[in-house]
Amino acid sequence: MHLKFETPLDLFVLFIIIIKIVFVLSAIGHIILSHMSNTDLQKKADPKLVYWKERAEFIFIISMSILLIYHFKPGKNKPISEEVALLFFLFGIINIFTAHWSLFIKEAPWYKQLISYLK
Repeated sequence: MHLKFETPLDLFVLFIIIIKIVFVLSAIGHIILSHMSNTDLQKKADPKLVYWKERAEFIFIISMSILLIYHFKPGKNKPISEEVALLFFLFGIINIFTAHWSLFIKEAPWYKQLISYLK
């Protein structure tokens, strides 16, 4: 695979690759730290690794869903049958709706401030 960065789609694929690398590194770090004895490093770094692992996974799922929707939108010529393309398109939409949105919304600092102002 050779990316030339000529289109926004190339940059979006690079973004997805970077997000996946962040996810893998934080997941491996979490596994290593969770098997360590209770040290200061484990107590400080492990919650941060879990935080970034969850968010990277969410961003990856949403990004891949957007890529599926873009690539398999109806009316575009595709190398696969229209039925399969429609299934991939619908799968992207379903993934967006079933994503763990509360992870981003309810735990976000701006959401907590907004709720405190509304109370």
